[in-house]
Amino acid sequence: MLIESHHSVVIGLGRSGLAIAEHLARRGESFVMADTRAEPAGLAEFQRLYPDVAVHCGDLSVLDLKRAGRIILSPGVDVRTPGLPRSGPEIVGETALFIEALSERARRPMLIAITGSNAKSTVTTLVGEMARACGIDVAVGGNLGTPALTLLAQRPSAECFVLELSSFQLETTPQLGADIAVYLNLSSDHLDRHDGMTGYGRAKQQIFNGAGAAVINRDDPATTPCDPTGVTRTLSFGSDLPVRHHAWGLGRGGDDVWLMHGEQAIMAARDVMMPGQHNLLNVLAALAVGHEAGWPRAPLIETVMGFAGLPHRAQRVADIDGVTWINDSKGTNVGATLAAIEGIGMTLSGRLILLAGGVGKGADFTPLAEPLARYARTVVVYGRDRAQLAQALESSVTVVIVDTLEQAMQHAMGVAEPGDTVLLSPACASLDQFDNFEARGEVFCAWLKQWQPHS
Repeated sequence: MLIESHHSVVIGLGRSGLAIAEHLARRGESFVMADTRAEPAGLAEFQRLYPDVAVHCGDLSVLDLKRAGRIILSPGVDVRTPGLPRSGPEIVGETALFIEALSERARRPMLIAITGSNAKSTVTTLVGEMARACGIDVAVGGNLGTPALTLLAQRPSAECFVLELSSFQLETTPQLGADIAVYLNLSSDHLDRHDGMTGYGRAKQQIFNGAGAAVINRDDPATTPCDPTGVTRTLSFGSDLPVRHHAWGLGRGGDDVWLMHGEQAIMAARDVMMPGQHNLLNVLAALAVGHEAGWPRAPLIETVMGFAGLPHRAQRVADIDGVTWINDSKGTNVGATLAAIEGIGMTLSGRLILLAGGVGKGADFTPLAEPLARYARTVVVYGRDRAQLAQALESSVTVVIVDTLEQAMQHAMGVAEPGDTVLLSPACASLDQFDNFEARGEVFCAWLKQWQPHS
């Protein structure tokens, strides 16, 4: 495939790659397409839509990519992929094109960008619901659902864009320029992609580049901007009582826990439908965004009170013989599972039975040991990296090793006592036994249906 200097080279034929192609085609820009896979799943569809666009599939090293005008990567393509030039043409991602197009509008819509190792989708969805409740024409997407460029085309009149952004998207977005940049938390994940926690954290920090306001987590110092001069204003949320008037946190009065803004009690924690203290922090982050955006408070609180959360995220799915079963299949890393254990552990009337396992992505599982020692009756590990999980936890809690999730559930059913909670929060990716975390959660829910009484 011949590459000319006026060409953009789009790499990756997934959902984002197709969104990039559609965007460039609408603008009349010249581009060619490439994918490192010999037979990518989206190839036939792409060639049907763009029969005149050249496509290369396979090793990128055979292409003279240094001749390209610019290289545009889909989020799934590692910037270190062999064949990508280390110098020469600019390398950007889909989000950078979105920002470029947004800046061309006569009246730029508000941009709210949300990242973090965990809870991005929950907070992004909640902020979007808050905006709608305030009568704002809002478009929600990014890493969650619809690609940003597709949103831009579908929602030309949107007053506000709320984007969930992953580290993969942020590392190819040099200047985001969000009006409100939200960094929820940082925990071990994608270490194989980012060469460890330092690289992972560096990618996440790019959410603050050119930001107006920053919303950060007081409980997690890693969320603080490394360059505080790069943001105009910083707001924080956390599990403690806020000491500054613009901070958000939790206060306690008698038997009640309150969500606080400075010294003002905003709403009772018991009015939040989502279980666990970690979800109270998610609500605080969303409230901080709504306040900073200038939205009226009453519809924000009403939205929180009616928001049950997203599927596969600390989702209470069954109560069988006095035992509660919770589907947190989205817990694909240690930080997510740690938050679920701590958040749900505080509310237990009995003991916790944790189901964990899958593809560990090189993570250190030892941070789970201490809270499990406090709350757990047993841990049932399954899947490819069950041995690593067992080794990290067996000195602190009883560990049972099985092969599959169904076997883990069967064992949990046998040992759980009334008042206990069985929590599926795997701390691992699902790809050894399932297509994705959703499929894993659906298997969990389907298995439980056979034990629930029929009405």
